[in-house]
Amino acid sequence: MQKLTQSPTDAAFVQDPYPFYDRARAAGPLFHWTDYDMACAVGHAEVSAILRERRMGREAPAERATDVPDHLAAFYACEAHSMLELEPPAHTRLRKLVLHAFTSRRINALAPEIEALCHRLIDGFPQGEFDLLDAYARQVPVIIIARLMGLPESRADDLLAWSNAMVGMYQAGRTRAMEDAAELATQAFCDFLAVYVAEKRRTPGDDLISELIVAEQQGEKLTTEELISTCILLLNAGHEATVHSLGNAVKTLLEHDHREIDAPCVEELLRLDPPLHMFTRWVYEDLEIFGQRFERGDRIACLLGAANRDPEAYPEPHRFDPARKGPAHMGFGAGIHFCVGAPLARLEMRVALSQLMRHCPELRLAEEPRYADLYHFHGLERLMVRAF
Repeated sequence: MQKLTQSPTDAAFVQDPYPFYDRARAAGPLFHWTDYDMACAVGHAEVSAILRERRMGREAPAERATDVPDHLAAFYACEAHSMLELEPPAHTRLRKLVLHAFTSRRINALAPEIEALCHRLIDGFPQGEFDLLDAYARQVPVIIIARLMGLPESRADDLLAWSNAMVGMYQAGRTRAMEDAAELATQAFCDFLAVYVAEKRRTPGDDLISELIVAEQQGEKLTTEELISTCILLLNAGHEATVHSLGNAVKTLLEHDHREIDAPCVEELLRLDPPLHMFTRWVYEDLEIFGQRFERGDRIACLLGAANRDPEAYPEPHRFDPARKGPAHMGFGAGIHFCVGAPLARLEMRVALSQLMRHCPELRLAEEPRYADLYHFHGLERLMVRAF
């Protein structure tokens, strides 16, 4: 396995990680990323296979579990109940209960509401240059997920701040200050949700939290701790990735002067510049995969952004082709941890982008967009535009 070095916080890599992915792909199906001291998969077939491999998973083997530092007790207590970090049977139970409430009927019914929200936000765009992330891309997902869960829209700024702080725990170059911010945000988030969970236990409404409270699968229900962790996961994942997806998508559309939005176009935008680039897996038993031996307790990273630009899966992979055909992209993952919120993200993307392009025919970039230093994530610092 070839060893390659590339700082994930290097300025050139932050702005364009794809040349490194091309170099890594040329090294073979797997390479060793020395900066992470970890084997990585870059090809579409390899990433897809590893994400579906049941001899690997997200939950650390018992012997690799580490003591939780006191200053992160609340954060890791919340993570302990997150289905994103669990494997069967715990993951199976939680996911079934969530899917029982997070139905396609409930999601599809949001389309008119998303459209109305987009109209309101677009009507409020200022004259001159402004940041489309703040005015639109950050607003649509957080307001919709708050409404879906029955939380007050007036707390959207708090939800954004808490989510951003917690997501900082997964970024390269994490500092003690970021950890302290994540811990405080987790405490505030849990306290906030505990009030609404208690209220909805007394007086259920037509919202996702109420549905999660009553959701039952073969006599199993969510505990309060599981319910709060699930709500935090859905709130964080339900807007954090979509913000990056919307920003990256608008950048691509404006750079190519493309304004027709349909389902294939949305999939191409998510393939070309996805919001999450790395997803790690623990090895649960000694195995050989793609010609390499791994032992229990090893970790393998799936580079989703690299898989999405594999020329074996997508001819001319760096080219934006809104009518592209090919295998499903890896932007939402694969296997049992395939993103539970993918249908909502697709709906928000399709509606938000089509409304933006339809109602702002003069929308133009006001400055060259720059990506933020967020790896494992990939999203813009800001997106300065002119709409009129």
